[in-house]
Amino acid sequence: MAADRTAPAIFVTGTDTGVGKTLVTAVLARHFTDLGMNVGVMKPIETGVCDPGQLGPDAALLRWAAQATDPDALISPCRFTLPASPHQAAAEAKIVIDIEQIVTAFQAISEGKDLTLVEGAGGLMVPIRGGYLMSDLAMQMDLPVLVVTHPRLGTLNHTLLTTFPIRAMGLDLCGMVINRLPEHPATVEREAPHLLSSIASADLLGVFPETDGDEQSKVVQLADALSGSPTYHWLLSALGVQR
Repeated sequence: MAADRTAPAIFVTGTDTGVGKTLVTAVLARHFTDLGMNVGVMKPIETGVCDPGQLGPDAALLRWAAQATDPDALISPCRFTLPASPHQAAAEAKIVIDIEQIVTAFQAISEGKDLTLVEGAGGLMVPIRGGYLMSDLAMQMDLPVLVVTHPRLGTLNHTLLTTFPIRAMGLDLCGMVINRLPEHPATVEREAPHLLSSIASADLLGVFPETDGDEQSKVVQLADALSGSPTYHWLLSALGVQR
């Protein structure tokens, strides 16, 4: 059953683990919160959490970025110690992930919000339980997908292997963000934005530069600069945000 919603909501995925989904999601949360919007954030499943009784680092960063006051159990209902795919981490913990619990939490999180950002775990093909994949969760939530990718060698293949299945599965691809573009990019990195926007059949909604500092400092820097992006109006349109 698709989750009902009245305000915009986005499912953020990545071309691989560690590509920067959490950073990008946190930047968006911080930026629109700073604009006075009530932003909901959710990390339905997080693995590699030292103490599953507390929020993991990804969910904690999202909570901080959005100044969220929702209960931890809604922001991150499923937390596991093993740093592995959700189905492996859950199996190690002898737990079966409850999909309906996640969808119900999303419905509660999004109520009364101006925008809700849901960050997946790993990529869209990561299994959650049995034959149920992360893409199935995005589909059950009825959310458009934002893809976070990188500018390094291999990005063309990695990104296309993500965007093509999204369309094939009938999901709405709202666009992509390239994360961690070096200050002095090599040829491959410099040409990645143009090439990806040309062949990936997806709007390029932003190119986030490599930044220094801890994760919170990076979020603040990138969120403050976001409105100056040449693709900012496309980002607003893709997210369904009215400005």
